[in-house]
Amino acid sequence: MGFQTEFNSVCKFKSEQELYELLEYGRGKMVKSGFRVFPTGQKVIAYTPDNQAIAIVKIVASIAEINFQGEEVTEVEMELIRKLTEEEARVQTALAYEMFFGDPDKK
Repeated sequence: MGFQTEFNSVCKFKSEQELYELLEYGRGKMVKSGFRVFPTGQKVIAYTPDNQAIAIVKIVASIAEINFQGEEVTEVEMELIRKLTEEEARVQTALAYEMFFGDPDKK
């Protein structure tokens, strides 16, 4: 049992529904497996499930717990600051592949 630190500039959604709620309502949450530490209070880049940069969000809460099924999970609550422009999304996506996700052509 231990905490995994997330990248300071990455908030990657695994669920299209969680991402939709954030973009539609301006606030949302996502649930990650394992205990993780997210930079509460900081603005980060949000990524779609297919690793595309989409928005700037502010992490407002990060709660790590063991759920009723006995699984370690972290719930991250955030608010939408703004969607990225097409150019910003393209540049951030390219940088994220180089820094975090790896080259998509080499997988």
